[in-house]
Amino acid sequence: MDIDVRKVAELARIRLTDKEADALGPQLNNILGYVDSLQQLDTSGIEPTAHPHDAAMPLRADAVTNTNRRDELQASAPKVEAGLYVVPKVIE
Repeated sequence: MDIDVRKVAELARIRLTDKEADALGPQLNNILGYVDSLQQLDTSGIEPTAHPHDAAMPLRADAVTNTNRRDELQASAPKVEAGLYVVPKVIE
């Protein structure tokens, strides 16, 4: 199973030199060969491992815990108008 390193690099938008492509070809072939050998294993009698989607998430009450503190937070602002911060114009 020879992999076209240049094609994979192009799809991944990775720029490779000729030296890098020559070095990566055998490495990628080894990885894919290992994955292929894993797919040949008989796993019919093996229980699946835990999956994060199997766990139930604890739920909390859907209640407002923060009150409106706008006036308190804007008290230290130099200028506020209609509940909004007024800042100096910086673009003419």
